[in-house]
Amino acid sequence: MSSFKISKIYAREIIDCRGWPTVQADIWVDRRLMGRADVASGRSTGTHEAFVLHDGDQDRYCGLGVLKAVENVNKVIGPQLEGWDVTEQRKIDMAMKEMDGTPNKSRLGANAILGVSLAIARAAANVCGLSLYRYINPNAHVLPVPLMNCLNGGKLTANELEIQEFIIMPVGAKSYSQALQMTTEINEHLRQLVIEKYGILATNTGDEGGFATPMRGIWEPFEFMSRAVEQAGYVDEIVYAMDLAANSWFNKEKNVYELDRQKYDRDALIALYKKVAEKYPLVSMEDPLHEEDFEGFAKLTRELDMQIVGDDLFVTNVDRLSKGVKLGAANALLFKVNQIGTLSEALDAAEFAYRHNYGVQVSERSGETEDPIISDLVVALNSGQIKTGMPVRGERTSKHNRLLQIEEELGAAGKYAGRNFAQP
Repeated sequence: MSSFKISKIYAREIIDCRGWPTVQADIWVDRRLMGRADVASGRSTGTHEAFVLHDGDQDRYCGLGVLKAVENVNKVIGPQLEGWDVTEQRKIDMAMKEMDGTPNKSRLGANAILGVSLAIARAAANVCGLSLYRYINPNAHVLPVPLMNCLNGGKLTANELEIQEFIIMPVGAKSYSQALQMTTEINEHLRQLVIEKYGILATNTGDEGGFATPMRGIWEPFEFMSRAVEQAGYVDEIVYAMDLAANSWFNKEKNVYELDRQKYDRDALIALYKKVAEKYPLVSMEDPLHEEDFEGFAKLTRELDMQIVGDDLFVTNVDRLSKGVKLGAANALLFKVNQIGTLSEALDAAEFAYRHNYGVQVSERSGETEDPIISDLVVALNSGQIKTGMPVRGERTSKHNRLLQIEEELGAAGKYAGRNFAQP
């Protein structure tokens, strides 16, 4: 290579795992294609996330096309970045923010900006002859505990289960490969239990690979998961987590949470969570309250000895995370690069979290592609935990398979986070 100069940036419209359009960006360095990245999208999204630009043409993809975002890459962002050094990630990301000029990236679209941002990082790593995780962090060495979504509800399915994800975590595994084995075996036992009670159709899956069963409430899913864990022989190696996505079942007008045909105020809901934690080894809850209840998150964090993760609460945004830190709201950040729109800003949020003793949980989106970039990011961050779905569909298995490759590359230098997932 004669230099690290960007010679071309090109984007196209592709589809994600739901068949919805999204952006894919290519970066050419010295007239060679060196980096490509896809932009994932969410269905259960926080109000304060960066803006995803859709075309709005109801005659095409029901208004969800992204040709405007693609055009912004090809006609606005690309021409202005040609000739720039591909290794100057932050300079490029900040330049794209300036090109957009809005607080939430609504002019060019966060989907346009992020596609370029991620592809730039991958191109730079390739130019340097490094794996992406190693390019971002030379000290990357921690393999994460996978949060395996066994049972789906909320906006990810078409059932009546309000809570979005019921999760197992193989903290007792000795390696990432063993963690995959254990959780796959548990999932097969769970499949049989679901079939026995609800029939084969109940093993259809939600957006992120968990079974979309007719279960209700909070107790029944735990009963099924715990029986599956026991049958698989892994009781001492498994703990539990939930993504409650409480926004979706919070009634703003009445200021109550509506769960399984019952109404809960904040204190009653916290009391329910405490009861679940007393019966099962529940170690992590994501978005257990609605996205504006910083005070409630602080109360919950004080009263429950577990990881409390802010997703819609923080949206990978340093400003909202700073508010949470000041109030003691939650103790972990959910890391989703498309919530903020550039890799640099997402890394800033992770660094801010670490500096204030918050954990970082790297996460997929429900609208994923086959791009496994978050697998490199979770190792680069040494974060110790990744939520990337049960490995039953290609856009999920690609992340797990990439982590198996990284585990092999790291060899004896790698460390599986295990029971120290929150602070590896």
